[in-house]
Amino acid sequence: MARFILVRLMWMIPSLIVISFLAFVLIQLPPGDFVTTYIATLASSNEVVDQAAAAALRERFGLDQPMLVQYFKWIFNIVTSGDFGMSFEWQQPVSGLIWERMALTLILTFSTLIATWGIALPIGVFSAVKKYSVGDYIATFFSFVGLAVPSFLLALVLMYVAVVEFGSEVGGLFSEEYVAAPWSWGRVMDLINHLWIPVIILAVSGTASLIRVMRANMLDELNKPYVTTARAKGLSEFRLLLKYPVRVALNPFISTLAWLLPNLISGSIIVAIVLNLPTAGPLLLQSLMSQDMYLAGAFVLLICTLTLFGSLISDILLALADPRIRLE
Repeated sequence: MARFILVRLMWMIPSLIVISFLAFVLIQLPPGDFVTTYIATLASSNEVVDQAAAAALRERFGLDQPMLVQYFKWIFNIVTSGDFGMSFEWQQPVSGLIWERMALTLILTFSTLIATWGIALPIGVFSAVKKYSVGDYIATFFSFVGLAVPSFLLALVLMYVAVVEFGSEVGGLFSEEYVAAPWSWGRVMDLINHLWIPVIILAVSGTASLIRVMRANMLDELNKPYVTTARAKGLSEFRLLLKYPVRVALNPFISTLAWLLPNLISGSIIVAIVLNLPTAGPLLLQSLMSQDMYLAGAFVLLICTLTLFGSLISDILLALADPRIRLE
């Protein structure tokens, strides 16, 4: 296992180099650059920028240099000093903008993960054990409803219910007085009060799909000979389920780590925009729209890095959880 982990880590280095170059190239493929977008924005407000001013802006941002020169300067600063460059639009260091959003994104994503697993796992097991019962049909019905309802529509409905029925504030993760306040117990409680709406919305579709996956896997395992043998030896039904079929059926849950980590950044952008959440997704979308290449490139590079590490972590956990999975 140690050799496997070491080899995977070594392969990540050339993978990240190739990914960073492709990300940088893809971001610059659309016609124009940040200055072009900036001039178009000013033109919509009846402001005119002459060619000399545009050239000065390109020189200031380093956009007048060849793409390869820009890439090597960017990647050299990342490797040597952890400097991802300056955001053109925000005029702030990219690293500061990213980590400012990542903390809240991390809290929201893992809260959603706990809610999703906490609901999907027991319902999926129950639905499989009580196959074709009334409870199974009810769980199946709500699973299909959860998969069919768009997240942004559910967000709008819950926002209406929160305002009309409960008188709660909606939009954002903090009340107005806590948006720029330092962290304190009051700010934590205010975050918890605002967290339930986005957690419910984001957990619905994930819970619905995982219930179906857990049910299908459990049905496969319940009919296998080792379950029959365990019952014949007198093992209680509850202990039998937890020790054998549930443990094996958890593999798809563990495998979700491969996409869970990159989902910290790119997932649920539409819901975050509807709810005005200060998470990483809307900032990534805005950076792509404005062609803020250093900010967008840092996000894409971070997504790819998290994908590689997520795949490695999920492979290790699968090997630990399931004795049938081995490198040989």
